[in-house]
Amino acid sequence: MWPALAGVLVATTDDGTQIARLDIPEGTGWCVLWHHSVQGFEVADCYENRGGNMVLTRSRQPDFAAGLGHIPGRGRQVSDGQGGYWIVDIDEAVPGNAYMLRPGLGAVDHRLQTDDMTVSLSAAAPRARVRIALIEDEE
Repeated sequence: MWPALAGVLVATTDDGTQIARLDIPEGTGWCVLWHHSVQGFEVADCYENRGGNMVLTRSRQPDFAAGLGHIPGRGRQVSDGQGGYWIVDIDEAVPGNAYMLRPGLGAVDHRLQTDDMTVSLSAAAPRARVRIALIEDEE
């Protein structure tokens, strides 16, 4: 049996400042949460460490507001039981295990969340370019 790949989710600004470092063992996940800039409700994009790969697994969207919605053929849309919906079974690998995000100010509050920790990217680096990457744990 192969050992599980230990992973770390790291958020860094363009100047190399590390604003988050979260342990993400293989098979576990995290979400990027934020409040929609027009409607104000919370949106969640959730990822998993699958064999050392960052995989988008699901997204919770309380409404069909600007910039949101299900794309046919990309996961399945199911009710969240609260008037919104989840898009599940997306199972889309993120190229290069990383992407750039520019955290919104104030009420938008982009956050990284695991089962036991939440880090506000907006508080640490509002409007800065932030690279979110899943890397192999070197420790």
